[in-house]
Amino acid sequence: MRFSLVSTLTVALAAQGTVASSWFGKPGASLYNKWHETELERWLSDHNVPYPTPSDRKDLENLVKDNWNDKIVTPYNSWDTQTLQNYLSLKGQEAKKGTEKNSESLAQQVKNYWTETEESANQAYGSVRDWIFDSWTDSQLKAFADKHGIPVPQPRERDSLLKSVRENYQSAANKVSETAAYPGDWIYESWSDSDLKAWLDERGYPAPQPSSRDKLVASVRRNSRLASLNLQSTYAQASSSAAAAQQSLSDALLDSWSDSQIKEWADKNGIKVPQGSKRNELLALARKHRARLTGDNVSASAASAYGAATTKAGNQYAYATQGFAGYTNWVKGLIGLPTDAAHATASSVASAASASASSASKSASSASSSLSKAAASGSGSASKSAQSAYDAASASAKSAASAVKQEL
Repeated sequence: MRFSLVSTLTVALAAQGTVASSWFGKPGASLYNKWHETELERWLSDHNVPYPTPSDRKDLENLVKDNWNDKIVTPYNSWDTQTLQNYLSLKGQEAKKGTEKNSESLAQQVKNYWTETEESANQAYGSVRDWIFDSWTDSQLKAFADKHGIPVPQPRERDSLLKSVRENYQSAANKVSETAAYPGDWIYESWSDSDLKAWLDERGYPAPQPSSRDKLVASVRRNSRLASLNLQSTYAQASSSAAAAQQSLSDALLDSWSDSQIKEWADKNGIKVPQGSKRNELLALARKHRARLTGDNVSASAASAYGAATTKAGNQYAYATQGFAGYTNWVKGLIGLPTDAAHATASSVASAASASASSASKSASSASSSLSKAAASGSGSASKSAQSAYDAASASAKSAASAVKQEL
């Protein structure tokens, strides 16, 4: 029998895949096979995986390998019902009726909204410093920097704090002769027991019972990756909400302008308009340069608020809105879901951002009706009405981003 070149290559690649699998074992193995023995034990202890003492390194590695997927890639399969419901709430979802106490059904629902993948999880644990500090407050970052002699540029803004702490994390561990791949309790030395408990409570993670400092640290460390992912998700929603509101408004405004008004605006902004352009072409050109119309790109502003690093907003709005319920209400507010008014706190950054986003959304939805009424009245003020509605909502959308940005 003759084999084609394609068939031969397919067989060869399959063979290579088998060899590669035997070389590297399960995904993630290349990470923890470089860990110190104490880090392997710490990971097992944090994730409540029993191991014999004494144990040789190979036994510890095998235990980590056997539990890696269940504890890191798909941890929700072992969550309790309350934690599962909390996660769904964070995603703006409600548990299906009749499944509120069914952990298996809830886990399946969480799976539909789970964003972590095997690849992203393995990459994350290859560089813990990139996310372990995401959910820390500014004061906690400052305390860590001061304790370990890490210089931070003045003024001590959050982005510079995170950048300095991350860049000096390994050297800080080296100075105190501690491991850094899967950090020990040393990383939380500046946290009080009440700090640890508050961090867990604010995010809806159950505190260990009976509670001890070792167990509190283990729980915070174990859940820090999830906290980082939740912050990223929250900011993505905030950015999307603000961007959608502003796009709706700019569309309404442009639709209300006459051809001459569009040309005038284009001329003022140095945008060349081809001779003989039809209205649909003028609108397309204006939308292409939408950022100049708005004076800023709200989506970009929201993204910059999150920054190259992450922000402390998760902590700030959690403190201000009474724990996990407030945390989820803030997120729900951003994406237009019903919230529990009992948890609203007007003095918080969270409520300020939520109110701004809500205002932007309402103004966006009313812009079109304003146009219709103005046009129907024959007053010729459609453009002015749209501009007025747009200006108000645009300012609200921007303040949603700036309210958070000012806290960075």
